[in-house]
Amino acid sequence: MKLSTKARYAITAMMDLALHEQTRPVTLADISQNQGISLSYLEQLFARLRSYGLVRGVRGPGGGYRLAKASGEISIAEIVAAINDKNNMPQMAEPEGPDANELTDKAMMDLMWNELSCRIYNFLEGQTLDQFINLIQGARTEEVAEVIKPVAAGGPAVA
Repeated sequence: MKLSTKARYAITAMMDLALHEQTRPVTLADISQNQGISLSYLEQLFARLRSYGLVRGVRGPGGGYRLAKASGEISIAEIVAAINDKNNMPQMAEPEGPDANELTDKAMMDLMWNELSCRIYNFLEGQTLDQFINLIQGARTEEVAEVIKPVAAGGPAVA
C-alpha cells in the first residue's frame, strides 16, 4: 500500500467534504483554496473518486460535491484504493517453489514490505472519515481547554 501524495490529497479533500457533510456541497475551488491543492489536480482526483462511488456532484447554483455515503461508511483504505487503483492493493503472498525455505535476501525483503503494506491497509480499512473528524475535533477541544484552563484557574491570561 502506497500512501502517495495523490492519496494524501484525496484523503484531505474527502475530509473537507466530510467537515461540510451536514451543511452544503463543496466546490473544488473551495477545496483548492482551503487545502492548497491545485484545481486541475483536484479535478483528476475527483474523477476517480466519483467513478468509485465515493463522491457525487450537485449541479446548479450552490452546487459542488458531497460524499456519496455517510462519512462513517467511508474508510480511508477505500479512498486510497480508488486513487491507487485496486489492482495495486497489497495481497498476502506466500513463498512458492521448492526452495521456499531458502529465500534470497531480496525475496525476504519483498515479503516483509508486502506484509507491512497489508497491515497498513487493514488498519486503514478500519478507519473512517468520521473517526478522523472526531479525532480532529477532539484535538481542537483539548487545545482550547489548555488555553482556557490557566485563565480559569486564576493563572495568567494567554493572548
